[in-house]
Amino acid sequence: MNVLMQSRDFSAREIEMLDKFNPVIKFPSILKEWKHKIEETAADEKLTYFPIVFEMVDYDTLYQIAARGGFPQRYPHWSFGQEYDTYIKQHKFAVMKISEMIINTDPCYAYLMTSNQVIDQKMVMAHAYGHADFFKNNLWFLKTDRKMIGTCATHGKIVEKYIDQYGENVVEEFLDTCFSIQSLIDRHSLFIERKTKDESANIIEKEKDPKNEYDDILRFDVDPTDSYMDTFVNDPKSIKAEKEHADNLKNEEESRDHDLPEKDILLFLIKRAPLKPWQRHILSIIRNEAYYFAPQGMTKIMNEGWASYWHSHILTKKGICENSELIDYAIHHSGTMGSSRTLNPYKLGMEIFLDIEERWNKGQYGKDWDACDDLDEKGNWDTKEGRGREKMFEVSRLYNDVEFIDEFFTRDLAQKLKLYNWEKLHDLYYIKDREFENIKKNMLFGLSHSGIPNVSAIDADYQGNGTLLLKHHTDSDYIFEKKDAKRVIENIQRIWNKPVELHLTNANKKYIYKNSGASTAINTVGSEPTPQKRIYETYY
Repeated sequence: MNVLMQSRDFSAREIEMLDKFNPVIKFPSILKEWKHKIEETAADEKLTYFPIVFEMVDYDTLYQIAARGGFPQRYPHWSFGQEYDTYIKQHKFAVMKISEMIINTDPCYAYLMTSNQVIDQKMVMAHAYGHADFFKNNLWFLKTDRKMIGTCATHGKIVEKYIDQYGENVVEEFLDTCFSIQSLIDRHSLFIERKTKDESANIIEKEKDPKNEYDDILRFDVDPTDSYMDTFVNDPKSIKAEKEHADNLKNEEESRDHDLPEKDILLFLIKRAPLKPWQRHILSIIRNEAYYFAPQGMTKIMNEGWASYWHSHILTKKGICENSELIDYAIHHSGTMGSSRTLNPYKLGMEIFLDIEERWNKGQYGKDWDACDDLDEKGNWDTKEGRGREKMFEVSRLYNDVEFIDEFFTRDLAQKLKLYNWEKLHDLYYIKDREFENIKKNMLFGLSHSGIPNVSAIDADYQGNGTLLLKHHTDSDYIFEKKDAKRVIENIQRIWNKPVELHLTNANKKYIYKNSGASTAINTVGSEPTPQKRIYETYY
């Protein structure tokens, strides 16, 4: 889903989405036939995927689901209304529409807009099978929650219960604080087995043990009229396991600084911040969902490029696109591939996969290829190796965007796509250079941690006064946005409830942000760095 966002201030109650979606429309018989043909073609092409459930919805329902991150039910929050309002206005003014949306679950759920033409539906269905294959087989998605639709619905019920218990404004304010730091996780720790059990899975509320021996016994609330269900839903073995877990945490308390430095700031705050049980629970929910969405941010170019390759291949080379639909398909496909001042992940990813296919089919890689400096010889190079499709599947299974760009984005491809660096001076945009090394460097920098500073918790008692020390260092000349850094440190301080100090260091300068609960002080050391350049692409 590629969406242009707009900025606007919203109050908590200004935008409200409908509580109920419009009815799901019966799947047309003609689309059933094409769905089976596309599915058979995808299987013949060696794609493997979770079953896909296609649902027909109108544009209003689709945008409600999209505003919630692709899920029909989530906890209530004003930001989802803001997203919905943006989508609706862009749709009504023909600025953009959501062409496709598929959810990484088992089975996968994909949504088709009722107003689309048949050729659009074919393209979306073929695109969805590419995504479903990527979700199932890419390394970075292996640890994601495949039942996330149910998980999000459960999270929604939990947050609604807390709203009823503690008040809408109190819970919403804490959610705002959590949302502002939800990106501060360790994306590369997906395969690390944590000692601390995730507390967001099966909890409705925490209560104290009658003997006060444990502060965090986790139990479901059971209606007194259904007391016979208590031993069923609150399994004694699970309660015992939670007590053992609490004992383990207590034993770790004396040596708890051994887990520093910690890149997962949310985990650190869940374990160490002086939060109330309901706050700790909500923060663990936010962290749980942040890890679900993290692989999508880490593989956006690959995922969209892989799906675009397959919808193009299936429709144009496997007889799915009929002759009468060819012009409409070309128009809609070119719209998906278009770019404007930013890199289009659909276009870039597809072009790299096509380049991999051609190079490995012709043997245009390895020492001999790299050592050849004869342009005529390289232009006619074809060893008939025929390993293009095999290499594409290998790459789609093992890589993320940073590795993908680093290894397979070539000088020849940069020239073919006419990429260049640009800068803005006095409200005018200038082409800075077309140097391949600079273009690739800037692309990799923007993709590293999705462009978000990789902050680590270093010391929980810095200077002996309970100050939480956070650090980030980069060898580039990237300049951090002061307003964003201030907002992050202020919200971390609200959770930590003690002073917080953030050290942001680039190649030329060190920024020190300090917050003790009031205003944020900023100190700098070193020379003023050069602003970081950005890039975009254009196609002539």
